[in-house]
Amino acid sequence: MDAFVTLTWEDVRHLAPEIVLSLFAVALAVCDLFFPKRWNRNAIGWLALAGVIITGVLVAARLGTVYSIMNGSYRIDDFGNILSLVFLGATAFIILSSLGSVRSREVPVKGEFYYLMLPAALGAMVMASSGELITLYIGLELLGITTYVLAAMRKRSSQSGEAAFKYLVTGSVASAFILYGMSFIYGITGTTNLSLGSGINMALPDFKALLYVAFFLMTAGFAVKLALAPFHAWAADVYQGTPTPVTSFLAVVSKGAAFAMLYRIYMNLPFFVINEDVRGDLYTALAVLAAAAMIVGTAGALRERNVKRLLALSGVANAGILLIPLALTMTPVHASLFSEFVYYLIAYVFMNIGAFAVFTAVAAQSGDETLEGFTGLYHRAPWTAAAMTVLICSLAGLPITGGFFGKLFILFGSVQAEAYWLAAILLVTTVVSYAVYFQFIRKMYMHGGSDAPVRIPGPAGVSVWLCVAATLALGFLPKPILEWIDGTFSIALDFLAR
Repeated sequence: MDAFVTLTWEDVRHLAPEIVLSLFAVALAVCDLFFPKRWNRNAIGWLALAGVIITGVLVAARLGTVYSIMNGSYRIDDFGNILSLVFLGATAFIILSSLGSVRSREVPVKGEFYYLMLPAALGAMVMASSGELITLYIGLELLGITTYVLAAMRKRSSQSGEAAFKYLVTGSVASAFILYGMSFIYGITGTTNLSLGSGINMALPDFKALLYVAFFLMTAGFAVKLALAPFHAWAADVYQGTPTPVTSFLAVVSKGAAFAMLYRIYMNLPFFVINEDVRGDLYTALAVLAAAAMIVGTAGALRERNVKRLLALSGVANAGILLIPLALTMTPVHASLFSEFVYYLIAYVFMNIGAFAVFTAVAAQSGDETLEGFTGLYHRAPWTAAAMTVLICSLAGLPITGGFFGKLFILFGSVQAEAYWLAAILLVTTVVSYAVYFQFIRKMYMHGGSDAPVRIPGPAGVSVWLCVAATLALGFLPKPILEWIDGTFSIALDFLAR
């Protein structure tokens, strides 16, 4: 009988970022209860931002560390550390851009809005660092439950109830699919630890059909979470009905955390699963999902006029692009596989958060959430229009932006892995997407509109311009970022070492 394993002080030291973020979430919830109602809840937002930044510093301090907790249930490694930094950075920018921008008529309970971001970010961190299926599922539910509450905060909107209900139902169904698939994996291998390749190989002769059921159940569940076509129908309605900062969080942090979980589960398979049929079929399933998402997302965005719905469908297409490196793990792996994914994820975070922040200011001034709200923006707020232009160009994948190099690296990776059809679909959908994104530029520069100026609150303005600067830095200097990721991340230490 195995000895009962408990946390040691060394474990607690390595868990300092997660513990600090948890303490901030609890402390801010208590503070919100005792603060007088007349006090401005922006103070809660600033404290939440401080908690996220402190946590990020602690995560950065443990880069280069490989450490297992509770018999490998939770792993401190650079895969989790890099993605945790991405999630924390995204959360910090979303909180910063919402300070002064969140209106009481849209979010009546601003204190809860700010401090619920912290457990959601914690759930994403757990999903990135777990070494065991049950721990992964706990992180998934922590992220899911908090975002269900956040999605329902736009109480005075007729669309909010519908959006929250759809998000709750689809999220719960997706979680059920994932958990059901995990249960089959446990039944086949006898373990919930993610070093399950050898167990799968032993079970293949007798349980091959059940193994297919398990992985395709999990893949379907993740496809719903990531809004991959044809499991994407909920995304546009949910994005439209939720508060814009929550929409931004769902678009970048929730999506990135689901990818982290997928990588944790599937990354071992190319090295341990020797059955070529299983690997080939998993590659086909993931590649078809990626291709369908790129095609359906781009085609759907062509006819959308509501900005949040348009960005939701853009997110469907971008999820397909981000899935390509993972699909290629089922083929002979090329060295820059993970760096391609992380690089484009970082670019995607900045260009989405910045675009949503600009949209929040424009919609608040015009009261219009469609593309018409951007009419004549250059004449009303030239610097804001310039910032939006950079972000839109990055979403479109135009040169000297992070989005361009992110797509280019994934395109080269597809060619290197001889997935020429995926590379062709990526190239064609990127060109077609110009018609989607250039609608913004045409409205901002080529149409006249209201003379009312568009004013962005100070914190939101700082967030927008930091996103623009990061987008341009990723476009001008991609090599240092890629070298840092490649130098920090190690497949042998972060996935294969147990």
